[in-house]
Formats: sequence, C-alpha cells, structure tokens
Amino acid sequence: MKITSTVVALAAFLPSALAHYRFTSFIAGSTVTGAYQYVRQNSNMNSPVTDVRSTDFTCNAGARTGSNTQTYTIAAGSTVGFQLDQQVFHPGPYIVYLGQAPSSITNLNTWDGSGANWFKIHQRQITFGSNGPNWEMLNSLTFKLPTRIPSGLYLLRVEHIALHSASTYPGAQFYISCAQLQITGGSGGSPAKVSIPGVYTGSEPGITINIYYPILTSYAFPGPSVYS
Repeated sequence: MKITSTVVALAAFLPSALAHYRFTSFIAGSTVTGAYQYVRQNSNMNSPVTDVRSTDFTCNAGARTGSNTQTYTIAAGSTVGFQLDQQVFHPGPYIVYLGQAPSSITNLNTWDGSGANWFKIHQRQITFGSNGPNWEMLNSLTFKLPTRIPSGLYLLRVEHIALHSASTYPGAQFYISCAQLQITGGSGGSPAKVSIPGVYTGSEPGITINIYYPILTSYAFPGPSVYS
C-alpha cells in the first residue's frame, strides 16, 4: 500500500495508538519466525524513539541486550527481513543496518551494540508523483544480506522513520528493532562503520523535514551510503 503526501497529513490527527507498530519477527527466505524469537523485545509499548543520541536508539528501549533472544544462523547473501505486528501507519523511509559484534563477543545476548561497528545495507527507495512521495505502508520488509562481509555474529537493525511531525527536532519517530544473526559463508570485506547512536545528529534534512509543504520531489536518506 502506498499513500501520497496530500493525504498523509490526515494521519497526524488520528489516535496515536493506531500507529504503534513494531518489527516483531525475523524473516529468513520465505519463513517468518515467531514474534521476538530472534528479535530483541523492547520495553517501550509506545515503540518509537525520538532522541537520536540516546542509547535506546541502538535497538529500542529495553533491548540493549537480548537475554531471551535466540540467534538465527543464515548465509551471507540470503534474503531476509522483518514482519510487523501491524501495518505501518506513518509516512517515512525504511533503513537497515548490520552491526558486527567484536571478536571478544561469543554470545550476542550480552552485546549492547556499542562502538563503531555498524554499516548500512539497505534503504528502500521512494517513488514520487505529482503529489510528492509515495510513502509505502508495509506489513513486512525484505532485502538481501551482503555477500562481501566477514562471517560472524551480527545485530540486524531496522528503522522506520515516521516523518508526520518532523518539521522540528525532536519530531521524527524512529521505530526500531534488532534481530540476532550468526552469518556464515561471508567472503570478507571491510565496510566503513559508524556508531549507533552517533550515526545521526537529528539535523539531517531527512530527519528534520516538513513533508507536507512545499511538495517534495526528492528525499535525502540520512546516514552513510549503502554497503553492498
């Protein structure tokens, strides 16, 4: 489902509870795993994070570690993704990062994702019409893991940036989840890495933005370029 900017403004006036969506399940190929089986469960029932400098920005509130989370073993280059507990309601882009655990980490459940260990692997492209962006309101998001990465333990982090109230900071809402992966068969590679939090300042034009007027003809994704 897609929705243009001319009707997006109406969403801001609907009850906020309708938009409390979460990425709850990891997708491996055509298999949708159980809710929070491989995805760290956050403790924030309202779901979004608004402070890009908060430690909650890594994997969401209450998900700094994954004591009850399993780790999924999957090959580099596989199609993976996330399923939501309900359809996305707010307008905005989808971005995915991989965080490589340091070699000292042998159990992902204990790693909080700190340090410059993250690189962007996907950003879902946006199409534009005469009324502006065609924001996709998805039930699930899928993409491919890179092949040119080292094998090892990773956190797979998805974010949907809701921009319905983003004209000033902090206004954008970040809907975030992290899955725990053991990636095998990687061919190596050295992607440039960033820290999360630290990847954004909040002043980026893709984060602090009025999506209603003037009509957008382009969108600048925040953060680094996609590694492939």
